[in-house]
Amino acid sequence: MQLAPSASKLTPQPLASKTITLDITGMKCGGCVKTVEKQLAQHPGAIAICVNLVTEVAVVECQTNVEPKELAARLTAVGFPTKPRDVTLGKTPTGEDFSERQKREKRSALKQLFLASLLLILSSLGHLPESILSLPILDNIWLHWGLATITLLIPARPILVEGWRGWRRNAPNMNTLVALGTLTAYTTSVIALLFPALGWECFFDEPVMLLGFILLGRTLEQQAKSQAASAFRQLLALQPPSARLIAPQVVSLDNSFQSASSVEIPASQVRVGEWIQVLPGEKIPVDGEVVAGRTMVDESMLTGEAFPVIRQLGDTVTAGTLNQSSAFALKATRTGADTTLAQIVALVEAAQTRKAPVQKLADTVAGYFTYGVLAASILTFLFWYFIGTHIWTEVLLPGQIGSHDMSLHAQHLVNTPLLQPSPLLLSLKLAIAVMVVACPCAMGLATPTAILVGTGVGAQKGLLIKGGDVLERVHQLDTVVFDKTGTLTSGRPTVTDVVVIPKNNLSERELLQLAAVVESGACHPLATAITKAAKEQNISLPIAKDFYTEPGLGVSAVVENKQVLLGNYQYISENNVDISAQVRSQSIALAAKGKTVVFVALNSELLGFIAVSDTLRAEAHNTIKQLRSMGLKVVLLSGDTTEAAEVVGAQLGLSKADIIAGVRPAGKAQAIQQLQAQNHHVAMVGDGINDAPALSQADVGIALKAGTEVAMEAAQIVLMRDSLTDVVAAITLSRATFLKIRQNLFWAFAYNTLGIPIAAGLLLPSFGFVLNPAAAGALMAFSSVSVVTNSLLLRRFR
Repeated sequence: MQLAPSASKLTPQPLASKTITLDITGMKCGGCVKTVEKQLAQHPGAIAICVNLVTEVAVVECQTNVEPKELAARLTAVGFPTKPRDVTLGKTPTGEDFSERQKREKRSALKQLFLASLLLILSSLGHLPESILSLPILDNIWLHWGLATITLLIPARPILVEGWRGWRRNAPNMNTLVALGTLTAYTTSVIALLFPALGWECFFDEPVMLLGFILLGRTLEQQAKSQAASAFRQLLALQPPSARLIAPQVVSLDNSFQSASSVEIPASQVRVGEWIQVLPGEKIPVDGEVVAGRTMVDESMLTGEAFPVIRQLGDTVTAGTLNQSSAFALKATRTGADTTLAQIVALVEAAQTRKAPVQKLADTVAGYFTYGVLAASILTFLFWYFIGTHIWTEVLLPGQIGSHDMSLHAQHLVNTPLLQPSPLLLSLKLAIAVMVVACPCAMGLATPTAILVGTGVGAQKGLLIKGGDVLERVHQLDTVVFDKTGTLTSGRPTVTDVVVIPKNNLSERELLQLAAVVESGACHPLATAITKAAKEQNISLPIAKDFYTEPGLGVSAVVENKQVLLGNYQYISENNVDISAQVRSQSIALAAKGKTVVFVALNSELLGFIAVSDTLRAEAHNTIKQLRSMGLKVVLLSGDTTEAAEVVGAQLGLSKADIIAGVRPAGKAQAIQQLQAQNHHVAMVGDGINDAPALSQADVGIALKAGTEVAMEAAQIVLMRDSLTDVVAAITLSRATFLKIRQNLFWAFAYNTLGIPIAAGLLLPSFGFVLNPAAAGALMAFSSVSVVTNSLLLRRFR
């Protein structure tokens, strides 16, 4: 995971490091995020920090001697209660589930909102005409003082406390602005109430309405954030809590499985090698290999594949998938944090924490935003009090401004001059509105909510996108490079020709036997095809030793004390094996038909060659066509001969200029580098094994067959299904998510750019329009909710 460097990175760090995950509460805006990052960066031993506002998680890369409890205590001390994340999926050290914590916080927010709404209704009833509602007590100014006081002491208390803490630690935040605004309005109204001779207006309903709107907005925001995280919670819920442990048993010839006596144990306690019984309708608790029985497994939540797949003796099954039809037994191969599900959950959470570079500006602004707003509020007060009300004196005329029913507040002004706006009250109102209308929350939520929804939706569809930085790079892509074998082709080649050089007095069966012996030590698709062909002909294989593989070129082994080489033309030639012009001509003719030729040599003497054919994937042509329609250049990259690669390219409609052939694995990375040197932004699509260097070199590495750990590490996008159409889906989802990020950031910046000047009285001289603090609070709440809601639209992605 790529983290933001801390200040401690300037000093030399030991090579040994570890990653600590912290669950944080109390963060409300981008300013809080910057404060948390600053506090963590100041801790000795911190190397890099990344904090996510929406998931409320901090990921800290640090030296091995740093204790998680130390970091948690540091944040808790400055007002952000923090707990270290346990290794158990989604659990805090207290055992509290992530979703349970969110439900608890949601219930608390709803209680606060209910009380604030009740107070808001009672406060608003005082403004209704007597013809609609006539209750003398509702017109009593002391009742409204009581409502405002109760609001500040009970539902608004957490906001005031957090605001004060932020001010005290020299890190003011959104709560600080709201607290200053409400306390200023309340204090001014109390002074007006106690000293009626001043002729000031009381506006006790302002703090009540302001806090009511803010609490409403935060409740809606919390609800939206909870929906945004629903896909991630569904991933966590896939892990079954228990497993049925059984004793290993003899499997019948027909591989049938009878339910055996079992002991139910926690899934986290299963050990590698133990047998687990899975009944119909149960989730598979660990990764394993089917050792008895046959069933249908629903893998849709992990792969996005809608149809269940058959799993029988020798097949692998994955934790979290659903057994649909029959009971079976599996032998555990991966447990706990090593399961594919656990790795996917860790990958998705890491992706949701990583920030897009486009957010750097938003984070920088958010860090200083509150100071800027406070300065703007002070300047607004000073301008209107000393200048504005003297230039535009008409704004002080009765009826020109204000949104209150003055009769409500005039009862304490008996024997005082006619109530009219004063320069001080007007300046205070505008200053309060500026403090309240400004919203760093929207900027802080813009990127993480979109990433949270986009990566969660992708995970449900088998598309694992490793963070916001990847989304931004995908948006910039103009070239997609495909590996040929196993990527554009099915990866299941078959032997079509076995050609023996006559002078060697060797049969085709003997040549195939010798080739299969050497290839038995390799796992490349070509090796699989040759060993499979020997098995189909019931050819017994002698013992070989000293296996050696030259990735992308060939293999060798010692058979009966003789060195046997298998490989392409380049590999055989480099090992001083002579290939006649006639044999070379024959191999070129087969390559022209799209076949891959593997030469076989014994003690530097060529024995013959084997031709292998690999069919194109059914979806390959349509995938290339869709990528081109999206404005992307498509390139075929292969270690095969130019002739074989050009045949495949022609079938896909690619020109010779778009084909790079005869490239070994290390050379593939260099080929990507050359394209990048030509100012291309390149994505590499491969199987994540031989293509790892190229996947790492590319701007965006896209790996199929995500079960391999190499794919998880090397690629930035991992496709859980073995389907090329997911390349298009991953790029489309990435583009859609990044578009949401840009929309959210535009809205957040535009809202503040327009809202602050209007709240400061920009429209007051010309139109007599002033944004009172309550309306400013409503707009502030709306801005945050709108950003999160816009991100939620990604859930409609198809």
